[in-house]
Amino acid sequence: MQQSYTPYHDIDKEQLQRDIETIKATIGDPTWEDYQHLLKLERWGRMCTASGFILTVVIAYFGLSGLAFWVTALVAALLLGIGNVSRWANVTHPILHGAYDKVPGIPYHYTKAGYARGWRRYWHWLDWIKPEAWEYEHNIMHHYHLGEHEDPDNVEKNLQWLIQSNTPMWLRYIIIYAFAGTWKFTYYAPNTLLILENKERRKRKEPEVRSYEYNPFTKNGFELWKSYMLPYAFIKFILIPLLFLPFGWSAVTGTLIIFLLAEFFANLHSFLVIVPNHSAEDIYMFSEPHQSQGEFYLRQIMGSVNYHTGSDFIDFLHGFLNYQIEHHLFPNMPQSFYQRMQPITKEICQKHNLQYRQESVFKRIVMSIDLMVGKTKLLRIETI
Repeated sequence: MQQSYTPYHDIDKEQLQRDIETIKATIGDPTWEDYQHLLKLERWGRMCTASGFILTVVIAYFGLSGLAFWVTALVAALLLGIGNVSRWANVTHPILHGAYDKVPGIPYHYTKAGYARGWRRYWHWLDWIKPEAWEYEHNIMHHYHLGEHEDPDNVEKNLQWLIQSNTPMWLRYIIIYAFAGTWKFTYYAPNTLLILENKERRKRKEPEVRSYEYNPFTKNGFELWKSYMLPYAFIKFILIPLLFLPFGWSAVTGTLIIFLLAEFFANLHSFLVIVPNHSAEDIYMFSEPHQSQGEFYLRQIMGSVNYHTGSDFIDFLHGFLNYQIEHHLFPNMPQSFYQRMQPITKEICQKHNLQYRQESVFKRIVMSIDLMVGKTKLLRIETI
């Protein structure tokens, strides 16, 4: 028998706020140990990247071909892909939220103000996405408009072009599977630029841009290629493969294949752990902005889902996005805090008879894809 939960409008939002905010007092402030935990996650990600690169060197040095090449190349690409996702989810994500800013004695380049700024972007977080653009799109627009029309990551809203089309259902699934392997540069790069551009346009009281500009001969298209696409593509798919030229052109080609595969794996991995966090038929969408802090906390719980949690290794592979409820309640907390917060959050949800969703990421991705093709819909709560 399915459990009945307290309806949205019947939740005591003021009491919920008091209960949620006791978590901060219970856990305390970030410490040097939390910073060391971040460094451990960073080392694991760097080890994956280094291991993948070393295997690439082995392939080039020994001139591996045939089955030996493909087996070694796939392992190398997988490790490089994991390192890529870890750099984004385990390191960049919390730092750009300012999660470690209050750690006493924290090095400046691990603070929000010092990480991935200017030239440091190329060492701290080289990706298709410009750090400043993703920070605004994610930290502000997504976190503080979760489940609203203004949420730039509202999957159901973003895919209306497919849902409302006459595309056969089987073809819709194929389109989504292809999108999953490319979404960092086909969605995140242009979308974060669009959101940042519209922020500046609102300041200047100019009309907002409604769609992406891929054409490099337009102002926005030129910015997309100059600051987003070309730096990453040049370094990853031209410069690094050319470093293997002393081993011959076959080594250059092999390295390019490995890095293209790694990019594909990184897109699939990040799609798997990011998209299901807020998109399925049991997740809520809201018609108006929240009116109080208690209502904000309520929406983070009702609009998010966790995956299975456990050891640091399991959480590392999920990019700590398996604690999405805790992260959305307090986005500026260190990764290690979420492990300690989770049992307290569950108790609070039980006290208020709120559903605390936590399931396998693989089950949730199936539910998310069903939403993306229009087979299911988000739940609606009218707040006016």
